Amino acid sequence: MATYTTYQQVGQAEDVSDLISNITPSDTPFYSSIKSEKVAARIYEWQTDSLAAGADNANVEGADASDISLTPTTMLSNTVQIFQKTFKISRTSDVVKTYGRAKETAYQLGKKLKEIKSDVEYAMVGAAAQAMVVGNDTTTPRKFANVWQQIDSTMKFAAAGTGTAALSEAKVLDAGQALFKAGGEATILMVKPEDSLKIAAFANAAGRTREINNGTNDKEIINVVNLYVSPFGEYKVVINRWINSTYALMYDPSMWRTAVLDPFKREMLAKTGDADRHFIVGELGLKHLNPKGSAAITALS
Repeated sequence: MATYTTYQQVGQAEDVSDLISNITPSDTPFYSSIKSEKVAARIYEWQTDSLAAGADNANVEGADASDISLTPTTMLSNTVQIFQKTFKISRTSDVVKTYGRAKETAYQLGKKLKEIKSDVEYAMVGAAAQAMVVGNDTTTPRKFANVWQQIDSTMKFAAAGTGTAALSEAKVLDAGQALFKAGGEATILMVKPEDSLKIAAFANAAGRTREINNGTNDKEIINVVNLYVSPFGEYKVVINRWINSTYALMYDPSMWRTAVLDPFKREMLAKTGDADRHFIVGELGLKHLNPKGSAAITALS
């Protein structure tokens, strides 16, 4: 008599892993590194100032006081941008048994919140040079001036005289020196993944070597630079998947703010049938407290 096997069996239970694997990145290094600040208007303003450079200051005994020229502060402005995502879930989708999530609505809500956070990171550092757009209520949405638009031109250093070029240590030092002389105190050097490899190669340039002793007999190859120490400061090297590929950013997180007019929230839209519509919306902008407080390396290949 032939053996009855699973190949003939009918009605086998389905084996579906109770886990959903999502490889899409959701980290937002720049957005997550800066603090938030509440604003109360669609267009918000702030002031910047600077100290006069050190100069010879010697006076004769008994001399009359003499007035000096004063300079006014500089007013800067930016606008908030509306970020939103809408999704619709049928009633049945939330009551059927599913694998990998308890309720479809909760799973999709968490997913969309991560996506909108990535949209904010892209607007801040991913777009090439997003200028402020005041917009209107018909066809043109508002956009805030992003990181690359809020850095002073004297703090931007092209990788090459013309065209594009690879990130070099010389340019990192140029940016660090200019920032130091301007009074900035950058702590982070943010780069795209490919440029992190170039920074790792700095350690072996010009005859420099690294000796690694981890106190064990393990055989290891370490080819990474997490902290770059220069004459002008120490910079934590941070890789950003979203940063525009033609830029590298040297900054102090305390010099930036997320300007929040309306924090992200979920609202339920009017029901039109056997489904729920979920509306995630928030309105925020970006503020660089002083345009000379950060530096950028531009025209990177």
